[in-house]
Amino acid sequence: MEIKGSKRYLGRRGLVEALKAYSLEDAVKVIKQIKDNKYDETLSLNFQLGIKPDQSDQMIRGTVSLPHGSGKKVRVVCICKGDSAREAAAEGADAVGAEDLVAKIQGGWLDFDALVAHPDMMREVSKLGRVLGPKGLMPSPKTGTVTPNVGRAVKELRGGRIEFKTDKTAGMHAVCGKLSFSEQALVENARVIIKAVRDAKPSAAKGDFLRRVTLAPSQGPGVALAISSL
Repeated sequence: MEIKGSKRYLGRRGLVEALKAYSLEDAVKVIKQIKDNKYDETLSLNFQLGIKPDQSDQMIRGTVSLPHGSGKKVRVVCICKGDSAREAAAEGADAVGAEDLVAKIQGGWLDFDALVAHPDMMREVSKLGRVLGPKGLMPSPKTGTVTPNVGRAVKELRGGRIEFKTDKTAGMHAVCGKLSFSEQALVENARVIIKAVRDAKPSAAKGDFLRRVTLAPSQGPGVALAISSL
């Protein structure tokens, strides 16, 4: 079957052996060879999981802190008051507020990547469900973004804590760094993510849990990983 794509993509594709499943270390080595000097691409792990996505008790959502960070500047805002607001600001939150920030977001302002909220503010935050829900930005205790320790949550998110969650096709995507990272840093970040996903396996899920895992740069071909090596 003919593989279609740009000359640039096909040139990169030629470095990946078709139908081969690589160890994580070898996959990183291959991907580092296809690095594009024009910009620093994001590297992601893509999972296909053995779950039934139409069953709520098999949906997966969680967070994990990457030992070497994600390489992405994360814009974090925090909805809280008083001492908590001062803590969030001290940890570098891009915006801190209470009812005023809720009103601003209701008005369409969405210039942020993550939102942290103090539990005392959830009555106000719940008004944002229709705005934040479709964008995947609604805070949740499951992901540590609804917490009384807002300062710590802001610090972790800015430092490389990422969220992972399954979609309607039982797929999952998780950023594990930038192509400029060292091979060791990428491998260590990826292993932390894979362990976190495995640990999140629902008790209701039966059979093989990790059906397929690939590693891919944002503008390049995916490299299939050998499940037995993970």
